Amino acid sequence: MATTIRIRAISQMMFLLLSSAALSAAQGTPSPCANCPTWNTPQPPFRIYGNTYYVGPHGLSSILITSESGHVLIDGALPESASQLAANIRTLGFRVEDVKLIVNSHVHFDHAGGIAELQRLSGARVLASPWSAAVMRRGSVGPGDPQFGAQIPIARIARVKTLRDGQTFRIGDIALTAHFTPGHTPGGTSWTWQSCEGSRCLNLVYADSLAPVAAEGFKFTQSRDYPSALSDFQQSFSFLSAVPCDILLTPHPDASDFWDRVEQRNQGIVPDPIIDSSRCRRLADEFREQLRERVLAETGH
Repeated sequence: MATTIRIRAISQMMFLLLSSAALSAAQGTPSPCANCPTWNTPQPPFRIYGNTYYVGPHGLSSILITSESGHVLIDGALPESASQLAANIRTLGFRVEDVKLIVNSHVHFDHAGGIAELQRLSGARVLASPWSAAVMRRGSVGPGDPQFGAQIPIARIARVKTLRDGQTFRIGDIALTAHFTPGHTPGGTSWTWQSCEGSRCLNLVYADSLAPVAAEGFKFTQSRDYPSALSDFQQSFSFLSAVPCDILLTPHPDASDFWDRVEQRNQGIVPDPIIDSSRCRRLADEFREQLRERVLAETGH
């Protein structure tokens, strides 16, 4: 229950901040959003498990998966986060130029804002779902996004390729699979892969947000621009409930209690609190409850 309340509070905070950000952008104010400095608080990079590393700022996840043949980066955080992500990659002893692939959870500015610059620095391919790729190419979301009107544009990404649901990408010994998990946006994508330490290989899941957050006036129950929203959410909940999941990661770390788990690990608590095969299923249940409450608020039943 506490986690559900926390996720709901984060969702409400995100909408309010994004709404004020859109107004600031319209007025020509350069700062992206009131909470961006907090989200962009520097975070020393560290190993999560095996060849998987956290390289994002403290408030926005960015995940580096490494191999001798090149690396994969998931999410680019804010536009102003790009230099921090690049520095964190170098701090770990890796080269930004060896990032061969950049992928994304969803194309809101706090997760995709830095991708254009990171592509410039690395020369990496950028891959996204068809809906997300279209947003990347034009730099702004359309009416089908529940947060349309409350989102800051991102730098356009000219060189972006589309991917298929269930498609697996291989770089060296990395095998990264895309899973379309729409709802929060029509193009939302979650990612799965394995990382190993010695003979122990674990299933990692980077689960896109499934919070039913929307701009004022948008209704998930009766949207002409996104008529499949409710069924999309249910499809995504089913995926998150069933996917093999030893380590859960989320675009906003607090949504999955990531920093609490990291702190417990640093305190030497065993077994490792970051490893929890029930956490994906529990997060799906929490998002289901959020959607149930949102539908009740929209319809009265």
